[in-house]
Amino acid sequence: MNLKQIPPAVDLQRRQVLHTLGAAGAAGLLSGLPRSAHAAGADDWQSQFDAALKTEDWALGYRTPSGDLSATDIPVRGRFPLAVQGLLFRNGPAMHDLARERYHHWFAGDGMVQRFALGENAVNHTGKYVRTSKYLAETQARQRLFEAFGTPKANVLPIASPDSINVANTSVLPVAGELLALWEGGSATRLDLQTLDTHGYKTWRNDLAGLPFSAHPKVDPDGSIWNFGVGSGQGMLILYQIGADGQLRRAEAIAVPDVPLIHDFAVTDKHVVFLMPPLVMDRDLFGAQGFLDAHVWRPELGMRVLVIDKNDWSSRRNLELPPGFLFHLGNAWEDSAGVIRLDYVRSDDATVLFKTTREVMRGRYLKAPDVRLTNVTLDLTRGVASQEILPIDAEFPRIDARLTGLRHRYLIHTTQPRSDRPGYSAIARTDVETGHSQVYTYGADHFAEEHLYVPDGSGPGWILGTSLDLKQSKTLLCCFAADRLDEGPVAQATLPYALPLGLHGQFI
Repeated sequence: MNLKQIPPAVDLQRRQVLHTLGAAGAAGLLSGLPRSAHAAGADDWQSQFDAALKTEDWALGYRTPSGDLSATDIPVRGRFPLAVQGLLFRNGPAMHDLARERYHHWFAGDGMVQRFALGENAVNHTGKYVRTSKYLAETQARQRLFEAFGTPKANVLPIASPDSINVANTSVLPVAGELLALWEGGSATRLDLQTLDTHGYKTWRNDLAGLPFSAHPKVDPDGSIWNFGVGSGQGMLILYQIGADGQLRRAEAIAVPDVPLIHDFAVTDKHVVFLMPPLVMDRDLFGAQGFLDAHVWRPELGMRVLVIDKNDWSSRRNLELPPGFLFHLGNAWEDSAGVIRLDYVRSDDATVLFKTTREVMRGRYLKAPDVRLTNVTLDLTRGVASQEILPIDAEFPRIDARLTGLRHRYLIHTTQPRSDRPGYSAIARTDVETGHSQVYTYGADHFAEEHLYVPDGSGPGWILGTSLDLKQSKTLLCCFAADRLDEGPVAQATLPYALPLGLHGQFI
């Protein structure tokens, strides 16, 4: 059933729910933050970070670029194969401080989108801050005006809607001739594919304006797009279905009691799957602690699993796994017997969110529990969920995007975490059927970032991604043969500068 088939009374009710979520603005959604709930106090985070830059080489990845970046005709060592002679886009937090006021969380920084135009022997690069309304207001005022994720601030301006504090800093989505910069808590932001100029927020439908549109949409093999948003205060999950032409097909708010922080999800050819860690909002803490710190760890809830039928959103199944925390899933698929298999990267708790990704903002490293690749089986017929935690360190999992929702075999991911600093020093291609991995180690003085799989006809394809070379203070762009990853890059371009560490990207 699509929106055109819904009887008028039901359609009106659903639209009223969505309108209520939108009108609630920041008070109840992921972007919700209390106003002036914290005393100002002395804040020396910027001074602490400045001191760390002199002693901790890895702090380079969290330094704020002074402005947009551009470099042309960057030479290539080796040769970029024809299949990867295209456009790589990446996004991540970049403006971590303004006028000596530094954010207290990596995820709070205003987004900078990177555009790499790859030729056979040269690369052109552009890095541009996303000109959201928040970015424009604060850079013009030369001061922070709004409270941000995980960062207390007194005397903030009122938040009219989630997009008042939209930082557009997590991922990108090419759709219908545009590039969308994505965030967790508000609208997608429209960018020009060629210039990265900002063209305002994407409104899928008037009653959806400003609602959360998450940073990990899934694109079916037919080009249709699935995504979600979380309404923490209302206990709502917003589900979106968008056509390959970029036109909204359907959107609905689904009630989910104790809806947790959800960063990613999965689709199969028949279902949408959410793994929901036991990290839920305590409304009594919200006003005093801010959005992030109002969330509490409740392991007694377990890892709840919500499975929704793609064709009938009222058909839902609930299963349960042992408690754990996650940011990212790899892929999911289901067999003819109705058994769903998926992989995700799991840790024992949410230390990485509350402490690790906070402390790096002042140049300190606090190790979080290991993040391990985990295989899950969801037997919908029996209503049973089980998982196997593999002895494989992993983050930022990616697959051949053509197999989204279908059976896959290989997972591309970062690996080899360091015990004395954040991040990963290697990338891997893991066979999820055998558990065997091919690994390329950049080295202890590198940050390996998310790498993507680029198909090449019927061949094994290529792996493309960036790393931050701490010795050179420069970012590298490397391409590997997918079936010979451990042999090292077949092509490498070295940028003339270091980019801020980013999160997610897409290749065209």
